[in-house]
Amino acid sequence: MEVIETDICVIGAGSGGLSVAAGAAQMGARTVLIEGHKMGGDCLNYGCVPSKALLAAGKAAQARRRGDAFGIAAGRPEVDFAAAMAHVARTIAAIAPHDSEERFTGLGVRVIRDWARFVSPTEVATGAHRIRARRFVLATGSSPMAPPIPGLDRVPYLTNETIFEQRDCPRQLLILGGGPIGMEMAQAHRRLGAEVTVIEAATALVREDPEAAAQVVRALRAEGVQIVERTQVERVAGRAGAIELQVKGGTIFLGTHLLVAAGRVPNIDRLNLDAAGVAHTQAGVTVDARLRSTNRRVYAIGDVAGRGQFTHLAGYHAGIVIRAVLLGLPAKARADHIPRVTFTDPELAQIGLTEAEARKTHGARLEVIRLDYGQNDRAQTEGRTEGLLKLMVHRGRPVGVTIAGPAACEMIAPWALMMANRMKLGALAGTVLPYPTLSELSKRAAGAYFSPKLFDNPWIKRVVRAVQRLLP
Repeated sequence: MEVIETDICVIGAGSGGLSVAAGAAQMGARTVLIEGHKMGGDCLNYGCVPSKALLAAGKAAQARRRGDAFGIAAGRPEVDFAAAMAHVARTIAAIAPHDSEERFTGLGVRVIRDWARFVSPTEVATGAHRIRARRFVLATGSSPMAPPIPGLDRVPYLTNETIFEQRDCPRQLLILGGGPIGMEMAQAHRRLGAEVTVIEAATALVREDPEAAAQVVRALRAEGVQIVERTQVERVAGRAGAIELQVKGGTIFLGTHLLVAAGRVPNIDRLNLDAAGVAHTQAGVTVDARLRSTNRRVYAIGDVAGRGQFTHLAGYHAGIVIRAVLLGLPAKARADHIPRVTFTDPELAQIGLTEAEARKTHGARLEVIRLDYGQNDRAQTEGRTEGLLKLMVHRGRPVGVTIAGPAACEMIAPWALMMANRMKLGALAGTVLPYPTLSELSKRAAGAYFSPKLFDNPWIKRVVRAVQRLLP
């Protein structure tokens, strides 16, 4: 067995682990990266990249159906599902070199393709190596959770790790779970020709602002997706091509395929964390604000740290760890400026507090500004006036923004900048934006905060009248 002495040992080559490894090696630290499965992790191979590629295919199909609104003959698109999935595969292949073993080896990283487990607080072992490191970074991500429903383990089902292997469009797709993954895959497959039923025990997109989530639910239902909420699945039965979901009350839903999108669990089982003295729960590794575990040598980032399951969050965590481990800076992770997006059509983007959360936190001092997409000229030209923007303001600073509508994922960007840097609304209100753009809706929201203070203030009016009398 080869013994390796190193400064940084990163376990997991997803987005967060790759960022730490690249930064550490390029800044001069001896770096080992261990990955037992695919380079690029869930995001590249099973998550963000393939799902958005499939959504793009669905969007192209839907554009054919919507042409009549612009004087263009609408028609039923001829969908080649296998070709759509080939687009997904090509997209992954185009991005894969950036995350490849060859690239990281070229950066000076020692890449080991194997599973790692702790054998002591200062060592991990793989099949042929024992690695001793000054610091370890756990970036092992998460995996789909199989809920404890009777019969589920006896029928074939898909997860986000297997659904992109399909080359024939499911005739009747049942989706267990109405979160972001379930809703995105529901719309993509519906637009590409499948009959789709989503069954959710709570409400669809339950974490999001109810008014914004309702925009998404209405849109999917209008496209023919059946969304069944507040319904508990009690039994699963059947075989490939004939799946049955029985819900509370006895109703049975039939489908040819089943996608389980009912949550995720952190990938910690293989790590033997107890041998390292690393505390953990079902949510993941227990970390402090510096993302350090109960073993001062071991840090955790991304999904496995139990603070959110977003690629961009893992990248942010990587930056925190790089500053702390490589530069010795007292870096701490924040959560108030991390955006999230559900990439349905309309999209749903959120940063900071929802309206309900903000009212609970800030009470009477909170101001909520709400604008509809129909108040934006660019939305009118595109014929996409459904949607809303909510701005939650406390003492002149945004504490939360909700956007449900076309291009919400792009429109959240200036708000992310403002909240990351704790900027006041005047910064956006005073910005000149090109016309006509959807981004003007954000500027209008910022301006709406100041309008009553200027136009409804009797003192301002008196000052203006006095100035007018004094001017020559």
